[in-house]
Formats: sequence, C-alpha cells, structure tokens
Amino acid sequence: MMAASPSAGPRGPILIEDDMPGAERPGPAEAPPVPDLPQGAPDGAAMRSMAALATRRSTALGRWFWRLLGALAVLSISLAGWAAIDALITAQPVLGMIALALAAAFVAVCLLIVLREALALRRLARLDHLHTAAAAALAGNDLPAARAVTGELAGLYAAREELRWGRERLAERSAEAFDADGLFHLAEAELLAPLDAAARLEVEAAARQVAMVTAIVPLALADVVSALGANLRMIRRIAEIYGGRGGTLGSWRLTRAVMTHLVATGAVAVGDDLIGSVAGGSVLSKLSRRFGEGIVNGALTARVGVAAMEVCRPLPFSGQKRPQIHAVVSRALTGLFGGAGR
Repeated sequence: MMAASPSAGPRGPILIEDDMPGAERPGPAEAPPVPDLPQGAPDGAAMRSMAALATRRSTALGRWFWRLLGALAVLSISLAGWAAIDALITAQPVLGMIALALAAAFVAVCLLIVLREALALRRLARLDHLHTAAAAALAGNDLPAARAVTGELAGLYAAREELRWGRERLAERSAEAFDADGLFHLAEAELLAPLDAAARLEVEAAARQVAMVTAIVPLALADVVSALGANLRMIRRIAEIYGGRGGTLGSWRLTRAVMTHLVATGAVAVGDDLIGSVAGGSVLSKLSRRFGEGIVNGALTARVGVAAMEVCRPLPFSGQKRPQIHAVVSRALTGLFGGAGR
C-alpha cells in the first residue's frame, strides 16, 4: 500500500498580499542594522598564550628525562656512525677516510656552536653585571663605583665605530660630574641615547608585525606562532643593540627572563590603561574583533619590548626617560588600521 502524498494542494508560488502603501513602506536606508554576535572585548589571547609558553616551567623529573634521552640518542648515533665508518674503512679505505674527515668536521662545527653559545651567555652576563653594579652605585651615590662602571661601559663599546664620538665626549666630560647621578646621566646621553632609539625602532616594528598578522590572518594558531617568533627576534635584536649578541640558548633564556618578569608583575594583561593607551574605548568598540585583537597584541608586544630594553640595557633608566607604551604603540600602529593607532 502506498502512502498518501503529504501535499494536498496544488504546487506553485505562494503570494503574500502587502496592505502597506508604497509611501509608508520603509526602504533599505531605514532598515535597522544587523546586530553583531555577542563577543567579549579583545583580550590579547595570542600574547597571553605566548607568555604562557615562554614561562612554562618543567619539573625536575621532566628535565632529567630529556637529558637522559638526549644522552642516549647522542651515544647511539655516535656508536652507529663509528661502526659505519669503521666498516667503510675496512671495505673501501678511501671512502672510509673521506667519511671520517666529514665526521670530524661535523664534530668541530658542533664544538664551535657550543663555544659561540657560551660566549653569548658570557656577554649577557656582562650586561647583567653592569646593570647590577650601576644600580648599586646609584643607590649609594658612590662616585668611584660609578666611574668604574662607566669605564667598563666604554670598554664594552670600544669596538663600535658608530659610538666613537660618544666615547670621546664621555671621556672629556666625565671629570665634570661630581656625583653618581650626574655621571650616569652623561653616560646615558652620550652612549646609550642612540642605542635606545635603535631599540625603540625594533619594538615598534615587532608591535606592527604582530598587530598586522593578528588582524588579517584568521588561522587559530598563526597569531600565536607569529607573536612568539616576532618577540624572540625583537628580544634578540635588542640584546644585540646593547652589546649582548645572544645566541639561540641565550636568546631563549633572555626571553624567559623577560616574560617571567612581565607575568610576575601582571603586565601581560589587558586593563583599562592599556585600552586607553592603544585606541580609546570608543574607537576600539567600532573595530572588528580581529582588528581589536591585533591592536591589543601589538600593545602587549610593545610592553615586552620595553621590558627587554630594561633587562638588556647596561644602565638603568635614570637620566633618559623610559619609553612610554602609548607613545611606542601610537608610532607603531599609526595608519595601520585606518588611524586606530592614533
């Protein structure tokens, strides 16, 4: 038995009569706007995720696991490589000697990389030593200690030709300083002012890149990867500007130190001061969520950059003003989102 068709009436278009006269019918201009989906305010999720990745601490058991696993991997690869080279020397002496020479060159390159990383960590330690000594001299107003610090600072930049005029000016005018504050103000003006300007440009470039990628790339993890890569490059460049020239391990260690300081002080968070310094509440509310996230991530990147300047700078900010976040963000994002950075 076949079931009856559910449609009993004839098929065709359905006509709906409109009783409203044409003069009273609203047009497209009078139609109400489509409401936005309920979304929260931009919170800089990419930068907060990057900070969590950079500051994540492993347990002692986990560290020993990776150390032992690495040692076993190196031992296994070394034994397998030596066995292969020994067998090749027995079967084909010429090819075996070539393989042995290549293996020796590879080991030499690995040792050079280790040496470079050790020198990079030593340079970063020298910057930290100068910063600590300068802070102690400022706290105690110790002029002899301040002169020793400025002497080491001049030696740190002795090979920098672009700072030759500043070194000469510092040597000529250092006798005019009668306290530690005056001497450090002079050293900042003559030696560190151009380095501060170069580091500030690096911070602005990194903030601009993070903001742009966050705003235009819709992928879920692209903004996190971009923020992590841009901040790593920014911190490494800032260390190089101030004389650190950190290697891979040194840059990652410095990044962890900067991010740990920011997380501990609550700086990697979005508050009213950050929203106001970025674009103002009225402008930010008119932007799309992606643009808002881009602006906030750029502002948080600027916070990381200023913190990196404070960590890498051989002298604490005293005579020169510490870069203001809102000024850095304004210069970095001006024109990027149609004036939202202003």
